[in-house]
Amino acid sequence: MQRRSFFSGLGAGLGLTAIGTRASAAFEVTRTEAEWRAMLSDLEYRVMREEGTERAFTSPLNDVKGPGVFHCKGCDLPLYDAAHKYDSGTGWPSFWQAIAPDAIGTKEDRKLFMVRTECHCRRCGSHLGHIFDDGPQPTGKRHCINGVSLVFKSA
Repeated sequence: MQRRSFFSGLGAGLGLTAIGTRASAAFEVTRTEAEWRAMLSDLEYRVMREEGTERAFTSPLNDVKGPGVFHCKGCDLPLYDAAHKYDSGTGWPSFWQAIAPDAIGTKEDRKLFMVRTECHCRRCGSHLGHIFDDGPQPTGKRHCINGVSLVFKSA
């Protein structure tokens, strides 16, 4: 049995699966489930709308090094400046801060038997990833972001 299958089954059995927390929240950009599904691939939908995670080292955005801005794939809001990106070695695009303090929203995430800080686009509520306290200075933060949630626009 694969570890992912085991933990997915365990989480479902314990009632720990994501429960559409985004649906009840009021965001500036809203779409129906059908509209989201029409504009996103299956993986993008699972990550952005169901708080899933893409596999590490699968996003081409992990290797982007040039100047530019990473935007939300769901609503095109600028989220992260490439100048704040660094190689964390984790396999996901990582940033030490968002482009602006109000670009993202956060909430406590207690899934997987730990407490983490989940981050999402403040305009459409799309799940981006998580924020950890093991990043570089000056913030000490690591915004560990799913590449499928982003679109890179070079400068």
